[in-house]
Amino acid sequence: MDRDELAAFLRARREALQPGDVGLPPGARRRAPGLRREEVAALTGMSTDYYARLEQGRGPQPSTQMLAALARTLRLTADGRDYLFRAAGHPAPDRRSMSSHVAPALLRVLDRLSDSPALILSELCEPLAANAMAVALFGDVLGRTGWACSDIYRWFTEPASRDIYPRDDHDRQGRALVASLRVAYGRSGASSRAGALVAALSLESSEFVDLWAEHEVARRFADHKTLLHPEVGPLELDCQALFTEDQTQSLLVLTAAPEDTEARASLDLLRVVGAQAFDA
Repeated sequence: MDRDELAAFLRARREALQPGDVGLPPGARRRAPGLRREEVAALTGMSTDYYARLEQGRGPQPSTQMLAALARTLRLTADGRDYLFRAAGHPAPDRRSMSSHVAPALLRVLDRLSDSPALILSELCEPLAANAMAVALFGDVLGRTGWACSDIYRWFTEPASRDIYPRDDHDRQGRALVASLRVAYGRSGASSRAGALVAALSLESSEFVDLWAEHEVARRFADHKTLLHPEVGPLELDCQALFTEDQTQSLLVLTAAPEDTEARASLDLLRVVGAQAFDA
């Protein structure tokens, strides 16, 4: 672990960011450039004292989980993330496998979305980041572990995961999920995480096996969804996906059509319901 280099790198990347880059309000005039240490610490999920010691070159070696969170907070590119890991004395993550490192470009867009549900997904439909509106609509999508992180896996193994969709839309939704998994499988092969997910689902769901055998290959860029919320009721929303250049991550944004006043009113209500949940 190169403590001095790690400290210098963290300071430089923190000072290169502005509050708006990470979704924070500008606030009062700042005496120093960039984010404050306490802001980086809060966004990363660590104490301010722990982060300060890292920047002072006297902290303990961070775990890989903490480094991944720091890379996300500091909006590092994949190269920057690798540099951070090596400076901290860890090998860089293997880029050949699908990574949970969120594309900074998508995070910058997500940070600016507050009035519509939006979340960033891996190509296995694993939520990697979500705004407050998405959490209000879909629940704690970032609190899952293992294969349960994947909406594809949950769709075929946890019947309750389908409750957010009307029953007559279940077949279409299931087919779309399998078709998108086929895209990831075709890109990465049987030895990838996509292949492992196919193997796991093949053992647990005969419905998945039947759909997988149809060899449908498609990725949805736009869709219209009816989503059922237990307190707000049905929401008629347009869904638009923005993909990274390598197509491995997507930003999903759900909006109400301009002329659909009922849907816009439902989103306003969802915002209130979500705020109450967070206050609680």
